[in-house]
Amino acid sequence: MGGNGQPAQGSRQKSGAGAVRIVVFRGATKVSLDAKGRMAIPTRYRERLAARCDGNIIITVDRDRCLLVYPLPDWEELERKLVRLPSMHKVARRIVRIMVGYATEVEMDASGRVLVSRELRDFAGLEKQGILIGQGNKFELWNEETWNEKRDDWLSEDDDGDLPADLESISF
Repeated sequence: MGGNGQPAQGSRQKSGAGAVRIVVFRGATKVSLDAKGRMAIPTRYRERLAARCDGNIIITVDRDRCLLVYPLPDWEELERKLVRLPSMHKVARRIVRIMVGYATEVEMDASGRVLVSRELRDFAGLEKQGILIGQGNKFELWNEETWNEKRDDWLSEDDDGDLPADLESISF
């Protein structure tokens, strides 16, 4: 809840037996990792994560060489879909191997920190500085330099290619 008794920005609650909670993570936040690989979750997200998943988080890898950070319930929903992909399909099998294979369950400690394993840090090139990018139901955790390079490349690309139909109807 926010300071005025209203739900925190990006979250919505319905009361009653069928309570529905929508938790939205947005924004870019610089983060630091200590020598042990612990990262402090930014304060503005801690309450939402505690409410959504009691601080239980999954960190896994993404093809863009960043890490994906999911509240456990959101990861479990995705994982169910991933493991149902056809195992004889080469691309599907690769995606499952990488995403599920690297999925690591971590718990936010009392100080709001999570331990990012050495394997995950090495994969994403994370040392001391990173940037946490909100993506709605999850975060992306990037090496800050890599993020800045990719972001600049994406912003300078001339995207005259085909858009998914869902995007064609959205005005920015």
